[in-house]
Amino acid sequence: MITLDDIRAARDRIAPRVRPTPILRLSGLKQPLPWERVTLKLECLQVTGSFKARGAMNRVLGAKAEEVRAGLVTASGGNHGLAVARTAHVAGVPATVFLPSNVSPSKVEKLKAWGARIEIHGEVFDEANEAALDFARRSGALYIHPYADPFVVAGQGTVGLDILDDLPDLDAVLVAIGGGGLIAGVATAIKALRPSVRVIGIEPEGAPTLHASLAAGHVVTLPEITTSVATMAARRTDECILAIAQRDVSEVVLVSDEEMREAA
Repeated sequence: MITLDDIRAARDRIAPRVRPTPILRLSGLKQPLPWERVTLKLECLQVTGSFKARGAMNRVLGAKAEEVRAGLVTASGGNHGLAVARTAHVAGVPATVFLPSNVSPSKVEKLKAWGARIEIHGEVFDEANEAALDFARRSGALYIHPYADPFVVAGQGTVGLDILDDLPDLDAVLVAIGGGGLIAGVATAIKALRPSVRVIGIEPEGAPTLHASLAAGHVVTLPEITTSVATMAARRTDECILAIAQRDVSEVVLVSDEEMREAA
């Protein structure tokens, strides 16, 4: 499992190549519980539009030069794919992104804008991911997993360090869960420095990946995904992420798609 030292090293590596993002304290009118203080960490203002830029950049900067020389490869039509494409652009190497046939044209265009080569393979993400892994084996390109990689998790964990820098009087952190890389990194950082802070995961009812795995005591592969929130729709998490969650995550709360739309 990753450590606080891993996350601090990640922050030192990626600092010149990612963007410091602000926090925003909500007004009383926006708070469902007006006696509590609610603050947002605006990673939507990060390069490529999400925290994923941190993990992808740390994976590449933490690799040996020969590992990166043949380029980067992943399978993702969302934020991770954009992060890998942008990281490859910064590193001056090619990026290949595998996508299933049901990907939206707008996602393809965003990836191409960063210079990524697009490969359409299969009808679902798992098939595209297998093709990406095969491409990595054949070409020597560095495969970057969206969450099941210690360098990626450590990179995402730098969000936790930033939050503590900005909010030293923090009492709880709510973290959205897809595959679990963000909450694993954030929980590791925050609980190492402030053990009293509660780390609470938020997961869709239609993709309760980490919730189900915590209940079972082992990684569970969901038979189906019913949420419409594609960025929070992983069918399974990772063993190391589960171990961190068992140690550091206070609870995982399930929310409906309707509740997420209302909150947005």
